Amino acid sequence: MNNNDVFKKLRVALQLRDDQIVEILELVDFRISKAELGAFFRNADHPNFMECGDQVLRNFLNGLVIHLRGTKENPTNAMDIIEKNKAAIKQNTQSNDRPPAVPYDKPKKPAAGKKPPMKGPPQRPKKPEPIVEKVKFNNGKLKKK
Repeated sequence: MNNNDVFKKLRVALQLRDDQIVEILELVDFRISKAELGAFFRNADHPNFMECGDQVLRNFLNGLVIHLRGTKENPTNAMDIIEKNKAAIKQNTQSNDRPPAVPYDKPKKPAAGKKPPMKGPPQRPKKPEPIVEKVKFNNGKLKKK
């Protein structure tokens, strides 16, 4: 099991989003972009896959300790933080739901005995003129005169 697998499993177990991981890494003054994080979580055979180094994982774990436990001056309960994350995820999934579907009313067909009045002959779309003239190929055969 490599660093990428450990990072992925922690992300899933703690239900962390990319922006939360970036914030956790900033707690220990380690700056990383969301694109770089995405490269860590890609499949190993993907062309943009990037190996997660020891330094990144070490800084993430140190930041995670501060995020969950807090500092000595301001301790926090880890379960409270995890519950906040779960509540935020539930709130986001509820707010991202689509609005209720509006039933589609089919246009009403005219009565069987009545036809709508026609306004002149039916118009056919005009064919665009060809750009190149039509050329007849004889395929090497002699022309008859």
